[in-house]
Amino acid sequence: MRIISGKYKGKVLKPGNEFTARPTTDFAKESLFNILANHYDFEELDVLDLFSGTGGISFEFASRGCTLVDSVEMSHKHAAFIQKTIKELDFSQQKLYKLNAFVFLKTCTRQYDVIFADPPYDMEGVETLPEIVLSKQILKENGVFILEHSKKINFSHNPNLIEHRVYGSVNFSFFR
Repeated sequence: MRIISGKYKGKVLKPGNEFTARPTTDFAKESLFNILANHYDFEELDVLDLFSGTGGISFEFASRGCTLVDSVEMSHKHAAFIQKTIKELDFSQQKLYKLNAFVFLKTCTRQYDVIFADPPYDMEGVETLPEIVLSKQILKENGVFILEHSKKINFSHNPNLIEHRVYGSVNFSFFR
């Protein structure tokens, strides 16, 4: 896993072979951040990364200078790696919440410009995430919720869907 751009461009992070998280591929991550760069100034963004896994998406946002990056991960092993990397790279704008993402969403009151979620593809309840996130009013005006999911899930019927992109086996659905 590597950081694609920003202060730590090219930095390789090695979470270890025992990790069960499925990191977003570099190809998909680079494509996603190219899309975001056309709409946002990263240095002005408050970001929430749900189901952070190895932290790759969070680290990418932090490396690009986002104002705030909140990472939510409940796995002790994954959270320990994220916390260790935050400290090593001195990402003072990044904070880790070691919680279940659904629990975090129930209590969250902060608003974000970008909310990214990459839950396990086979996790029950993935299809409810857009409604949960958007109903909580934690997305700032003109903000975007991005859900990474498998091809098995189709959000074309969702009135809040603004875009859907496919990069190999990775699907990104964008909601407002």
